[in-house]
Amino acid sequence: MRALTISAHGGLEQVEFREDLDVPEITRANQVRVRLYAAALNRLDLWTIGGLPGVTIRPPWILGADGAGQVDAVGGAVTSVRVGDSVFINGGISCRECEYCRAGEQSLCVRFGILGEHHPGTFAEYVVVPEPNVRVIATDTPWDKAAAYPLVTLTAWRACVTRAAVTASDRVLIWGIGGGVALAALQICKLRGAHVTVTSSSDAKLQRARELGADETLRHDLIEVGKELRARTGKRGVDVIIDSTGEKTWEQSLLALGKRGRLVTFGGTTGPRLVTDVRRLFWNQWSILGTTMGNDAEFDAITVAFRDGDLAPVVDRVYPLAEGRAALERLEETAQFGKVVLRIA
Repeated sequence: MRALTISAHGGLEQVEFREDLDVPEITRANQVRVRLYAAALNRLDLWTIGGLPGVTIRPPWILGADGAGQVDAVGGAVTSVRVGDSVFINGGISCRECEYCRAGEQSLCVRFGILGEHHPGTFAEYVVVPEPNVRVIATDTPWDKAAAYPLVTLTAWRACVTRAAVTASDRVLIWGIGGGVALAALQICKLRGAHVTVTSSSDAKLQRARELGADETLRHDLIEVGKELRARTGKRGVDVIIDSTGEKTWEQSLLALGKRGRLVTFGGTTGPRLVTDVRRLFWNQWSILGTTMGNDAEFDAITVAFRDGDLAPVVDRVYPLAEGRAALERLEETAQFGKVVLRIA
C-alpha cells in the first residue's frame, strides 16, 4: 500500500512516501475499510509532524485526518453502508461508551482521538474507521471536493451554529480568511444571514473572500482590527468572533467583542498562552467558548448541506500523493486559499 508517513518528529524532512505498507484489516464488527481516492491536508498534520504533547507515534506513522473514497469492506455488524458506496470520513474517533458519547457529544469523548494524530491516517490507499465515521455521498461527487469538506466544515459548523449560535442579527468577525475552517465559517455564517467581516494580510485573499460573500474585509497586518471594528460599529463591537490563531490576535479579538459577545476558539497557531482582563470579561458578560470538531448530529447536518449544495469547500490545489511533502510545504507557507488536497488513486 502507498502512503505518506513519518517515523520521527521534526520538520518536513521527516515526511516519507512509502509504497510497501500492509493494507489495514478490519478487526471489529463495526468497522469499515475505505479505499481512498483523495485526502485533504489540515494544519493538524503539521503539528503532528512537529510533535504534540502526549501523542506517541508508531513508525511508519500514516498522516492525514480527511479523506473520501469507496467502501472496500465492512464488518459483520455494519448496516448503514455497503461495499461500493462513495463516502467521506469524519476523522474524529470516539469510544461510543462514555457518558459524553451516550449523550451524543462524541467530540467530548474521554478517549477522543483523531486520524493521523492518534490513529493511522488517511494519506494512504486504505483506511479502517468505525461505521459512524463515514457518510454516503453521491457517486459523481468530485473526490477532491469530498475529501476537502468534512473536518473543516464540521469544526466550523460546531463553532458557528452549536457554540456561537450565529443568527441573522449578528455581526461576525473571522480571522485569517483563506484557511479551510475560516472559509467554511464564512459560508455557514452567510447561510444564516449574518453580517461577516474577515481579515487577512493578503489583498488577493480578501478579494476572493468578497466574491464568496464577505461583507467587509480588513488587512490585519496594517491596522488594529479591534479599534477599526469599534470605529466602524460606533463603539458597539461585534457579536461573534471566530478566532483560531491564539496569542497574536487574542487581545484584538477582545477589543472588537461587544457586550454579551461570543468568542469561539479552536486553535492556537500563533501560540497557546492568552492574556485576558477578567474585569472586562465579567463586565461585558462575554462568553469564551472552546470547540473541537463535532458530533454525529453535526456530521449529519453538514452532510445534508453538502448533498443539497448549500455548502461546498474551496479547493486550492491538488497534488499527487507522492508529492505530499510539496503539498505540506504550501500549507506551511500559508500560501493557500482553501484546501490543499492529495490525489491518491
